[in-house]
Amino acid sequence: MEEWLKKIEEAINLEEIEKIRVAIFGKKGILAKEFAKLRELPNDVKPKVAKELNELKDKLNKVLAKKREELEKKELENELKKDAIDVSLYSPFNNKGALHPVQYTLDRIIEYFISMNFSIETGPLVEEDFYNFEALNLPKYHPARDMQDTFYFKDEKLLRTHTSPVQIRTMLKQEPPIRMISPGAVFRRDFDLTHTPMFHQVEGLLVDKKGKVSFANLKFILSDFLHFMFGDVDIRYRPSFFPFTEPSAEVDISCIFCKGKGCRVCSQTGWLEVLGCGMVDPNVFKAVGYENVSGYAFGLGIERFAMLIHKIPDLRSLFEGDLRLLEQFR
Repeated sequence: MEEWLKKIEEAINLEEIEKIRVAIFGKKGILAKEFAKLRELPNDVKPKVAKELNELKDKLNKVLAKKREELEKKELENELKKDAIDVSLYSPFNNKGALHPVQYTLDRIIEYFISMNFSIETGPLVEEDFYNFEALNLPKYHPARDMQDTFYFKDEKLLRTHTSPVQIRTMLKQEPPIRMISPGAVFRRDFDLTHTPMFHQVEGLLVDKKGKVSFANLKFILSDFLHFMFGDVDIRYRPSFFPFTEPSAEVDISCIFCKGKGCRVCSQTGWLEVLGCGMVDPNVFKAVGYENVSGYAFGLGIERFAMLIHKIPDLRSLFEGDLRLLEQFR
């Protein structure tokens, strides 16, 4: 026994320990041979010898297990030392990360509206028809629903096509005055140079007592915002149609590429469309139970702004994760 205890103690790796284990406990090991000799002993001696062999077996097993644990711990430490990195060493690489253009643009938008005392509201990506359409003056028969290219689920739920449902949810849970924007991902069945199935919007809403909010207020806040985002640009408002606002307008800025002279990007018009806006339709207020209030709303595509700010020609490149593009925005 002493000989094997010494061998176990002197083992220097797990491979040696395994060989010792097989030599002691294997089918042809020393213990198997000793137990086989019990058949040749007198019956009155067998119990005593069997007891001694079992005690020896238990002792060797414990010593072996302890030694195995020590060697496993030692090997782990050696592996960790081998793979260790000296973080104090100088690195020749000096690459810096950067915000994704879409995230950078969103942060800039939020920065402006927070400074104007607007709150940030969020809502679910999977919406109900009421919040996404009906409460926004888009009943089931309304032809403007076809403009949305919606992803529907079998249970009559859908992927939200804009972040306006957040405005409805906010109005249903709190009374005016409300000053809010709702940034987030939205989904439509489009895919080309200027459209993707998933993109990001920021929509804003301001509601107060009747007579306190006018289109002039809307023009002031949006003009100031667009100058904050694009610098010294000309701005114009064109009459348009949205089911949830009346009157409604499209907002254009003078082309930042040709300075309004006309180029391929602006289709030789000198103008770029950047967002839509208008005074909230009375039917929207009726759907949420508001009375004697007025308000305005607006919405914009974050990717659209990012493409203009960073002069990116293809919207799809924002989602491809190509480092050759992204590293330009450090």
